[in-house]
This record gives sequence, structure tokens and C-alpha cells, in this order.
Amino acid sequence: MNITKRSAIVSVDGVAVVKEALKLLSRRIEQPARRAFLQRSLTLGGVALLSGCSLTDGDSVETALASISRINDRVQGALFDPNRLAPTYPDSMITRPFPFNAYYGESEIRQVDGDTWRLEVTGLVSDKRSWSLSDLHAMPQQEQVTRHICVEGWSAVGKWGGVPFSHFLKRVGADLNAKYVGFKCADDYHTSIDMATALHPQTTLALTYDGQVLPARYGYPVKLRMPTKLGYKNPKHIRAIYVTNIYPGGYWEDQGYNWFGGS
Repeated sequence: MNITKRSAIVSVDGVAVVKEALKLLSRRIEQPARRAFLQRSLTLGGVALLSGCSLTDGDSVETALASISRINDRVQGALFDPNRLAPTYPDSMITRPFPFNAYYGESEIRQVDGDTWRLEVTGLVSDKRSWSLSDLHAMPQQEQVTRHICVEGWSAVGKWGGVPFSHFLKRVGADLNAKYVGFKCADDYHTSIDMATALHPQTTLALTYDGQVLPARYGYPVKLRMPTKLGYKNPKHIRAIYVTNIYPGGYWEDQGYNWFGGS
């Protein structure tokens, strides 16, 4: 993904932000307006007003930013519709080649041996056995042509196929009332999502890309594909999944990026 930690934020009138937020929330705002509100609320004026922090030094700024990010998480979580589908597209709109994105360069793409690879499942699940690739391919499959939206500002349409994640979670006896699902990856990446997103019908344990075995550059052997989340929330080279009520954080989230990460 090649993104760096935010370094500067432009301030706006905090009172205006709150007035707009109240107005938008009362209307159960639509997606474009929701994004605009969340972006504007991440300014120093809005942070100072909503958090009550004095932004006189770096520590205060970081504390305030963390506070508003938690507010954003709650707002996005409350507004997320688990039954609303992201747009889908015809094959003719697939971006070719689909861009590579990670926190490292293409020369460092992880090579995983699919024959020996096993998916570890732990936490609040009843079936903690490991899964092979053949196990996953034997499960019901679905395909989607959806848009990947990167926090850097670009997007691309791709075709992903694999196991509906909700089906997998139910198969392993996951506690569907738990708060979080976390992921550990072979490239040392890690992230986590809310259970509502995990159960969304388009959230997929992707095993293929554009009808072929998932290439290493896109996350072989397994990638989590979520068109309702920004790109950094879609982990690649997954080696472990765990269900928990303890906040797990994530690689970019621990560096200040919004945890909910809705697109």
C-alpha cells in the first residue's frame, strides 16, 4: 500500500463540524455524505471541540486524534448496514493489470507453499482445527467484481472468488456475537474487523483472482476481500484467524489509521 503515517491536518470550524454531524446523522446519511463528514471531523478544529483537548503540543494532538478516531469508529459502526451491498461491475470494467499494494515493494512479495500451508483458527470458536487449501476449495464458493478503494486515493475494479466468510465462521462455530475477528498474515501484516462486516454477504475468503488461482502479488494462498472496507483492511497471505472480544488493533491502525476503515 506504500502509505505513510499522517503528518499534517488542516483545521476547520469545530462548531460547524458538529452542526453538520448532527444534521447528517438525523437523516441516516448516505455514503458520500458520510465520507465527507468523517473526513471533516478529522481536522484539528473538530478534534479540539469534540475531544475537549488543548492542542498545544504533539502529545495532545495525538491524544485528540485517537479520541476522534474512536468516535469515527462508533459512528461508522452505527451507520453500517450489514445487508447493503457494494456496487458490482461487469468483467469488461476489470482493471488490468490490477495494481499491487502492500507496505513493502513488489520485490518483497511473500512466497507461500500452498501444499504445506494451514489456516489456524483460534479464539471464540468451537472448531479450532487447522484448514488446508483443499478444505477451503471444498466449501461453497462465490465470485464478485467489485471496486478496491485505497486510502491513498486510487481505486481499481477486480474479480475475486472464494468462500463466503460468513459461511466459514458459522462452519467453525464462531461466536457471532463477538466484537472482533482478527487476522495474522505470512507477510507479518495484521489487522482486524468488526463482526458485522465479517458476516456481510460480500466479505469473502478469496482463493482466486479473475478466474485463476490467487497470484502471490494479490495474497496467495488466501486474502480477505471486503468491498465495504478500504484497502488496508483487506489482509493478504492469511495464516491465522481468531475471534475475540479484546480489541486487536492492526498494522496501520496501531499507527493512527481509522480502525473501522469503511469505504
